[in-house]
Amino acid sequence: MAEIVVAEDQNTASTSRSSRRGYTTSDTRPFTRSLTLGREHVPEPFDSEKLPVTLVSEIQRFLRVANQIEIDAPRVAYLCRFHAFEVAHNLDRNSSGRGVRQFKTSLLQRLEQDDEVTVGKRREKSDLRELRRVYRQYKDYIIKHGGEYTLETREKLIKARTIASVLLEVLNTVTAATGSQVLADNENSRSEFYVPYNILPLDQGGVHQAIMQLPEIKAALVAVRNVRGLPFMEEFKRRAPYLDMFDWLQCCYGFQKGNVTNQREHLILLLANIYIRQTHKQASKLGDGAIDEMMKKFFKNYTEWCKFLKRKSNIRLPYLKQEAQQYKLLYIALYLLIWGEAANLRFMPECLCYIFHHMASELHGMLSGAVSLITGERAMPTYGGESEAFLSHVVSPIYEVIHEEAMKNRNGTTDHSTWRNYDDLNEFFWSPDCFEIGWPMRLDHDFFCVHPSNDGKKKKSRPSVRTRDEERSDNNEDEEMGATTEEAREPKWLGKTNFAEIRSFWQIFRSFDRMWSLLILSLQAMIIMASHDLESPLQVFDATVLEDVMSIFITSAVLKLILAILDVAFTWKARSTMDSNHRRKDMLKIVVAMIWTIVLPIFYSTSRRKYTCYSTENGSWLGEWCYSSYMVAASFYLMTNAVNMVLFFVPAIGRYIETSNTRICTLLSWWTQIKPLIAPTRQMMSVGVKNYDWHELFPKVKSNAGAIAAIWSPIILVYFMDTQIWYSIYCAVFGGVYGILHHLGEIRTQGMLRSKFATLPSAFNDCLTPPQTKDNKKMWLVPQGFFKAFENKKGGVLKFALVWNQIISSFRDEDLISNREVDLMKIPISSELVSGQIYWPVFLLANKLSTALSIAKDFVGKYDNLLKKIKKDNYMYLVVTECYESLKYILDILVVGDMERRIISGIVDELEESIGKSSLLKDLRMSELPALHAKCADLVELLVVGNEDHHYKVVMALQDIFELVTNDLFVNGSRTMDLLNTHQQPEGETFEFFSHLDEPELFASAQSIHFPLPDSAPLMQKIKRFHLLLTVKDKAMYIPSNLEARRRISFFATSLFMNMPKAPKVHSMVSFSVLTPHYMEEVKFSNRELHSSKEGVSISFYMQKIFPDEWENFLERLGSENIDGNSDEVNDEDLRDWTSFRGQTLSRTVRGMMYYRKALKLQAFLDMAEDDDILQSYDAIDRVNDTLSAQLDALVDMKFCHVVSCQIYGSQKSCGDPQAQDILELMIRYPSLRVAYVEEKEKIVEKEERVADRPPKVYSSILVKAVNGLDQEIYRIKLPGPPNIGEGKPENQNHAIIFTRGEALQAIDMNQDNYLEEALKMRNLLQEFLRVQRRSPPTIIGMREHIFTGSVSSLAWFMSYQETSFVTIGQRLLANPLRVRFHYGHPDLFDRIFHLTRGGMSKASKTINLSEDVFAGYNTTLRRGCVTYHEYMQVGKGRDVGLNQISKFEAKVANGNSEQTISRDMYRLARRFDFFRMLSCYFTTVGFYFNSLISVIGVYVFLYGQLYLVLSGIQRALLLEAKVKNIKSLETALASQSFIQLGLLTGLPMVIEIGLERGFLNALKDFVLMQLQLAAVFFTFSYGTKAHYYGRTILHGGAKYRPTGRKVVVFHSSFTESYRLYSRSHFVKGFELLLLLIVYDLFRRSYQSSVAYVMITYAVWFMSMTWLFAPFLFNPSGFDWGKIVDDWKDWNKWIKQQGGIGIPQDKSWQSWWNEEQSHLLHSGITSRVIELLLSIRFFLYQYGLVYHLDISGQNKNFVVYVLSWIVIVVIFLLLKVVNVGKHYLSANHHLAFRLFKAFLFLGVLATIVTLSLICHLSLRDLIVCCLAFLPTGWGLILVGQTLRSNIEGTGLWYFTRVFARAYDYGMGVVLFAPIAALAWLPIISAFQTRFLFNEAFSRRLHIQPILAGKKKHKT
Repeated sequence: MAEIVVAEDQNTASTSRSSRRGYTTSDTRPFTRSLTLGREHVPEPFDSEKLPVTLVSEIQRFLRVANQIEIDAPRVAYLCRFHAFEVAHNLDRNSSGRGVRQFKTSLLQRLEQDDEVTVGKRREKSDLRELRRVYRQYKDYIIKHGGEYTLETREKLIKARTIASVLLEVLNTVTAATGSQVLADNENSRSEFYVPYNILPLDQGGVHQAIMQLPEIKAALVAVRNVRGLPFMEEFKRRAPYLDMFDWLQCCYGFQKGNVTNQREHLILLLANIYIRQTHKQASKLGDGAIDEMMKKFFKNYTEWCKFLKRKSNIRLPYLKQEAQQYKLLYIALYLLIWGEAANLRFMPECLCYIFHHMASELHGMLSGAVSLITGERAMPTYGGESEAFLSHVVSPIYEVIHEEAMKNRNGTTDHSTWRNYDDLNEFFWSPDCFEIGWPMRLDHDFFCVHPSNDGKKKKSRPSVRTRDEERSDNNEDEEMGATTEEAREPKWLGKTNFAEIRSFWQIFRSFDRMWSLLILSLQAMIIMASHDLESPLQVFDATVLEDVMSIFITSAVLKLILAILDVAFTWKARSTMDSNHRRKDMLKIVVAMIWTIVLPIFYSTSRRKYTCYSTENGSWLGEWCYSSYMVAASFYLMTNAVNMVLFFVPAIGRYIETSNTRICTLLSWWTQIKPLIAPTRQMMSVGVKNYDWHELFPKVKSNAGAIAAIWSPIILVYFMDTQIWYSIYCAVFGGVYGILHHLGEIRTQGMLRSKFATLPSAFNDCLTPPQTKDNKKMWLVPQGFFKAFENKKGGVLKFALVWNQIISSFRDEDLISNREVDLMKIPISSELVSGQIYWPVFLLANKLSTALSIAKDFVGKYDNLLKKIKKDNYMYLVVTECYESLKYILDILVVGDMERRIISGIVDELEESIGKSSLLKDLRMSELPALHAKCADLVELLVVGNEDHHYKVVMALQDIFELVTNDLFVNGSRTMDLLNTHQQPEGETFEFFSHLDEPELFASAQSIHFPLPDSAPLMQKIKRFHLLLTVKDKAMYIPSNLEARRRISFFATSLFMNMPKAPKVHSMVSFSVLTPHYMEEVKFSNRELHSSKEGVSISFYMQKIFPDEWENFLERLGSENIDGNSDEVNDEDLRDWTSFRGQTLSRTVRGMMYYRKALKLQAFLDMAEDDDILQSYDAIDRVNDTLSAQLDALVDMKFCHVVSCQIYGSQKSCGDPQAQDILELMIRYPSLRVAYVEEKEKIVEKEERVADRPPKVYSSILVKAVNGLDQEIYRIKLPGPPNIGEGKPENQNHAIIFTRGEALQAIDMNQDNYLEEALKMRNLLQEFLRVQRRSPPTIIGMREHIFTGSVSSLAWFMSYQETSFVTIGQRLLANPLRVRFHYGHPDLFDRIFHLTRGGMSKASKTINLSEDVFAGYNTTLRRGCVTYHEYMQVGKGRDVGLNQISKFEAKVANGNSEQTISRDMYRLARRFDFFRMLSCYFTTVGFYFNSLISVIGVYVFLYGQLYLVLSGIQRALLLEAKVKNIKSLETALASQSFIQLGLLTGLPMVIEIGLERGFLNALKDFVLMQLQLAAVFFTFSYGTKAHYYGRTILHGGAKYRPTGRKVVVFHSSFTESYRLYSRSHFVKGFELLLLLIVYDLFRRSYQSSVAYVMITYAVWFMSMTWLFAPFLFNPSGFDWGKIVDDWKDWNKWIKQQGGIGIPQDKSWQSWWNEEQSHLLHSGITSRVIELLLSIRFFLYQYGLVYHLDISGQNKNFVVYVLSWIVIVVIFLLLKVVNVGKHYLSANHHLAFRLFKAFLFLGVLATIVTLSLICHLSLRDLIVCCLAFLPTGWGLILVGQTLRSNIEGTGLWYFTRVFARAYDYGMGVVLFAPIAALAWLPIISAFQTRFLFNEAFSRRLHIQPILAGKKKHKT
């Protein structure tokens, strides 16, 4: 039989892209196996990809194989499809599944078409024989080639095995149907030829693959397959003949098959990787070291849990060593299987400990042969036997509790205390009470009760589900505790566990009470000392002063009482789960605090100034020592708190003394500002103000308390947040010094790179080349430089050159550099590199040759001096030598004539003789060298072109060179020429002279030169390099020209000099995975997106203009002749890739992460290759048939994998979403990429079994990879329900984490990038996990990020610098010395096993864990993990580039921080850290946002205080009567504080970091440029965003994820969109500040100078203007008149549109308004009361201003204020009348309505005129009335919104909405008017474009065409 050729897939591309077929036939006939209706055969493949979700896993493989074999075996393809139809029909006979009926109809039509046509094409007589024939062909092919494992045959074998496996299944079905007893070649034992696998092909067909030949894999496999001595083996072998540990555990416990297969590979790879580091020998047996290390890692948390609960561990090991190893692996395998199937329970590590505890007990019982006391049979697991038993009986009940509790959250609208989150449920297992659940679990236990019950009546309990023995003989007390009783109360909802997340600002005081106590007590002490006018610090010990200072202990006692009350109040809802000791302790705290709060004030008040004095002996420095009884009481109070002081301060003083400097500086700074306040305060208290400018409500208050509060309040507020400034200064200084000491920014420019390039090979060998020496113990005896030289000689330079060339090639593949730049930057690979001789890249040698020639041309002196001068520049000497040698080499190959070769040899000998004698300057005319240089350049250029037609030109060039050398260069002529002339002219033979005229000249004959030169790649590279050396000019010194390429090379070079661990060999490195969550973000830009335009600009056009040099390089790479051409000439797929790699897309991220694989493969090759192998070029290992390449792939597969969690990939694929095809193409391009997704399908059940007339849904986690151009399912693990019950991203990560591998896990977001040169350092970074730091190795390793989106717009530039300063200088300080760095998302590396056993890499509780990433860091720190940060490696990161996107991101982070503030994690960290670490934690997390809020509140407090002073008349009295001058200086100091706060916080660390990495001159220049581009405006605006969302979320909730879009393109935002985003967060606050400033300015003019006013308020003016107009300043084309007109129309349409159900916010004002204040609907009573109290401030205007009206005269009676309200009511009634009239008259009585409005208008006008004549109403009064009544109206709106639940449905609510619409319309008009006015001036638009896109202008990019919306249309 002829050898089969494996069929090619016919629908790899076509089927997945084809649209769904139209189903028009509805044939309801019953089908039979013989379909007779014949039609013309349709050759195209049937769509096997878009199938009904309910059927895809069962039938897809048959349809795919049918498409693959259709051409060669059409009848067999027909049978496969028929079999698929039968399977589909048997699964869903009623076609009830979604899309099943249409699919069946379509497939039935196809079968009818193919039946008769295919019958005629079969080669055998029957279907059975035809099927068997084709099957045997594939089987024979598999047997013949099964032992081969090259890349090419491996793919064909996989395809053949897949087809054979499916054909065997069909063959068995057909055989059974025909009644034949003979199966296909007795293939029962070989049921599947191909078992889908992830990394390890563990089936029989995979044993020959390279990865299975690795000794460590073999050793791990032997250990896992050791089932000797396990019980029940005989029974289990009846189910499956071949069993390993995992199969045995599956049979015992009922785990899923997919889970078992997944965890089997997981454990084998873990064992192999740990084992290979434990031993250096090729042992075939697994050692105990590797297993013991794994046991320690996996069960450390479990053992600590057992100790905490005082339980004995159920991990019990036998004494025999061999059995012990088997037992250990069984325990590890059991834990992995539990974890792999636990679904959402993985977020609850102690819950898993509880499950493992009981299952391990059962495992021990089985292994030890325990016998049940009841049945007398051997003990078996409680849950086990049937399939999916573990999921059904263990996971699902607990999952249902999690799911039901999460549903009570209602998308964050309910209070946290009303439902249990993941932490609450997990922390239940921190208590011994958890054992009451029992095993089997009692489902009537309170833990499983979800809804609170109203009564606690006794009733019979539900029995627990017991599937096996009721009692077991393992003497486990845990089960006895879980025994059920006959009578039990009804299950009660447990409530919160240990902690309740209560929304309150008091949480900040409760968590960080020590800090607040220090701040408050320090402030009190400073005020007391300042009030005593101390002249010396020693005066503090004076009895009166000391007693007053010691009054701070009364304050301390009060604070402790408040804290104790807060602890009880905030844990009240968790009281039922708290320990009784804890409750007693809390109550005791309150009692003790109350006692001290009562005792200390009593002693202070009764004994003040009553001293008992004690006189010491003469000469003592103490003199007379006095004390009072209060001092004695305070001393006792201090003694009771001494233990706390020791615990919190002593460990910290030595370790963190540098942090205390911050506090000292703060206290000193505030001493200087508080002391000057004391004297003015005393004067204010002494002045009696009797004549107020308004009706004083509290006239009897003494000492002007209101004025003092107005002056002191803002000062105190700024005092509380002032430490943040000192932290910024400390961060900048320390971070800068630390960076300098660690070589950061050592190579910043191209010049510095060139100067240090010669040291890169040795630095490369030190860092990135594994050590070659075997005797590591003696290395310290040898100087370090010896090894550098030794390695350089032994091939270190060769390895560096190869790696460098790979980096340059990657730059070219990414289109960062051109082909010419590649030639200039690559290092030639030659055998000389082995000996250490290196030919440097041409860009280092640019212009060196011409410089040397110019030096030599005019040089006067000795040859030795010339040589010394040239040798001073090593590069110059090398280029001269190389050019000389290259010329000789080329001439040696080019010239082949005997005479010519002798002449050249003679000239060379003469030159070298002159060099040897040092007489070169005497023998040669050096002035002729430039001419020789030009001639040689011409010759080499001809050789590079290699055109045969240029033979004559080559001859002429050679003759020119020969003539120049012999006649002009040699001073005395060439001896070689004399010999030639002598040879040609013998004496006496003159006739012969003329006879030579017929002979050809030198080099002219065809035999003289060999041109064109031989076609040899090394030779041509050498000639090209020689040509470049001869011709490169100065501009080559600026290679590469691309800024990104420069930055990457500079950072890579710098990192080689930083402190990083020595790289291990690849086979010994720590294995790792990369996990990338993906939801609906862009995979690749589609063709439609590329060419469609938003406002006239397509993404393709935009990218070409933003990256013009990369676009040219891209066209050059594709070989496009028209470099200036547009995208029309480029292949669509290439264009999609090019643009997608420059956006924030998944394809960019995957490409970057796959550089890890490329780097590891290169490094593995270098590890095992000798110098000769390297010289053959690394490219050879990529050949398809190369065995070496297969071995390298195997090694890399064992060390690295990348899993992308594309959550909805299944639904995208089933509905034909193009993104699914893009994801598949990514898997095809990168074969090691894996995609995990969640499948949601309806379960096919009978109608009566449906719930709410809907079929139940089944959810599964699925892992797929690309095989033969299609996605292939590897693992399928059923889930207990929908996985997304918490925050989306952590749930997405959680479902896919089970498919990751290795000991480390990198968290990568889908807007990140990576680079080959950085991937080379991954081995080094992973070694950090093996370094012990602070008594333990790190569990999270942080690294740098480079923000790649900061290159165009100014906003993107600001954000990139802000982000860069945080991820560098900020995190540098957080990690060391503050030790409070947590996890901030990406790209941190996790110790995978540590986090696998402790809840995963993030937390997922809804709302509270909105910032899910940082909670992983909190969790790690609380569980004694160690977080570090290293800067020698970086990845790319994209950020938002438009103001709207940036603001959404800032709002999300602020929301997240407010949720952190009330979280248990923050509370526990703050209470458990020592004092200084607690301070660091506060100011670097929630404290920054709280201080932002305080600074904004401080501005309000200051202005409202000034408003109170001005309107009440107190300030006039103080300034005019008391002449108090210090208030002005005080206010100026306050204003300057605000300025310092805004400037330093955002600017200083940024400047320091830029200075470090780019030079301080560049940093200063950039800082000035940023200010010119309004950076201060941006940062002030962003400050407002943080403050608003942080404060509002703590008060009312409403935190939510805000998608930003991650778009690269910056476009104009409409006025409506800006108003919706910023109305409440900025505009309203800006108008309020503006109103305050105007009112203050109006009423202070009579007694205060304008200079003082400006000095006091300039910062506030700046803030208010920024908050009002920044969105329009930073809006591209914001002042374009055409867009202004469009925005106005859109605004009017939006404001007038009625809202309702289904109308989105961007279409209607009403919908937006309802959503904007929806948070008030769900906030608590306390929050609403606070909101109402805050609203009162808007009524202060009216109260103060009405008494300043001219119409009121000097009347200060309260009646004036009442009359003002009557005016407001009249205005409201007039508006209501007009509105009612409009409703009733405008339609049918239009004229009457107009007359009615005119009458009202005239009436109002007459009233105003009358009042002006009679009551002296002035124009100023009208203006003041507006200023008074406008805030009142807004205050009423706020009150109405707060009371919405009480007034909704009444006329008041309708009136509130109408009023709010009017206010919004008015604010919009006020904002719009100045923008429209400025739009008339063209210069404004040009100025805006310049400052928005200055970075682009500096790169000469084309911004105007983009903004103008021009694009090149396709022809």
